[in-house]
Amino acid sequence: MSKHIVVTGGTKGIGREIIERFAKKGFDISTCARNEADLNELKEYFKKNFPNQKILVVKADLSKKDQVIAFAKKVKSEIGPPEVLINNTGVFLPGAIHTEPEGNLELMIETNLYSAYYLTREFTAEMIERNSGHIFSIGSIAGLTAYANGGSYAISKWAMLGFTKCLRQELKDFNVKVTSILPGATFTASWEGVEIPEERFMKASDVAESVWGAYNLSPSSVVEEIVIRPQLGDL
Repeated sequence: MSKHIVVTGGTKGIGREIIERFAKKGFDISTCARNEADLNELKEYFKKNFPNQKILVVKADLSKKDQVIAFAKKVKSEIGPPEVLINNTGVFLPGAIHTEPEGNLELMIETNLYSAYYLTREFTAEMIERNSGHIFSIGSIAGLTAYANGGSYAISKWAMLGFTKCLRQELKDFNVKVTSILPGATFTASWEGVEIPEERFMKASDVAESVWGAYNLSPSSVVEEIVIRPQLGDL
């Protein structure tokens, strides 16, 4: 029987690479994004390359609680509760706390933090009952290190790390693993248009490989946090 992974924001960047890595090992996939064309492209690619596995793609804006809940219910009804949950949905808008546009904080907290909070709550009961599961939060170096122009994005990522630490403590006795992934600058759509050589960034596939490695530890061990930085340091 195939295992099942849910990856939010799975059409591009780190999310797409995680889907690819787990699909190669036989996992069924559920994912969501806001762009329907990107979802359809992913679905066609998946069906061509992994014809014996299931994929569910759902157009959803996870900054909205009702759409988070609707996505979770569709996942459970069509494929079932996941063994692995990757809270990857995120948005980055640079700016300083004292000058950034009104609404930046609300948008990034709702997208980067609340989406993970509400979606995790939808799946934990089944993981506890099954006595197994693994939840990953895709955070950021911005959740560890203050830097200029981080603004509300950094606030949301510090909060995401705190959320994940609390979740780890709550679920450890139920054999549910919880891991924070804290990558530095990774070559994804967020960096499109910048005049920085691609080789200066980390590869999204390296982040996906780190997730896969953490997932594959024995039941007696868990990686609580993975910090990954470009070899030449932060940008």
